[in-house]
Amino acid sequence: MSEDIILRTLIFVLCLMGIPSSQGIWLNLPSSGTKCVSEEIQTNVVVLADYTVISQDVGQEVPTISAKVTSPFGNTLHHKENTTAGQFAFTTSEAGNYLACFWVDSHHQAGGASVNIDWKIGIAARDWDSVARKEKIEGVELELRKLEGVVEAIHENLLYLKNREAEMRKVSELTNARVAWFGIMSLGVCIVVSALQLWHLKGFFQKKKLI
Repeated sequence: MSEDIILRTLIFVLCLMGIPSSQGIWLNLPSSGTKCVSEEIQTNVVVLADYTVISQDVGQEVPTISAKVTSPFGNTLHHKENTTAGQFAFTTSEAGNYLACFWVDSHHQAGGASVNIDWKIGIAARDWDSVARKEKIEGVELELRKLEGVVEAIHENLLYLKNREAEMRKVSELTNARVAWFGIMSLGVCIVVSALQLWHLKGFFQKKKLI
């Protein structure tokens, strides 16, 4: 019993650390226009999502929508039109913001629509029931396997953040160096221009015999 409590406590603490796992999203789509959701994801992460159009008024026809998912570099990962439900799944090959956009189809633009999205990332997208059946594990052992997956996700996320911090620091240092050189060049130009102005004024005054 105490072992189970410790495991649950550890999992709860790790979840509080902000590892992206699963989230439910509710979008109210306008009659015209597009609404999007985005998530910043690193490479080699499994993403699984289901979306369903919810009818707001009983008895009315459920409107159809279009959905499009794009990668940070603009590659289309999922595109579906004239649908009331769908699913997309992929493993990320690019790090950055993944965008999922939804809009009401043109022949249903008399009113909007509501879309429920179940978005799962990384460890939450794994089918633990299949893992348990395949490896014949259950109970505490299964919870430990889940905990191991969460720890791996934390480690990968920390490495990703470390690399991003290093990239940002490199960009910052490069920008500071360029700003410093620009300041020196600007000062040099000002000094040269001032010297030329003094030389011109001196020649002008000498020509007018004012000095």
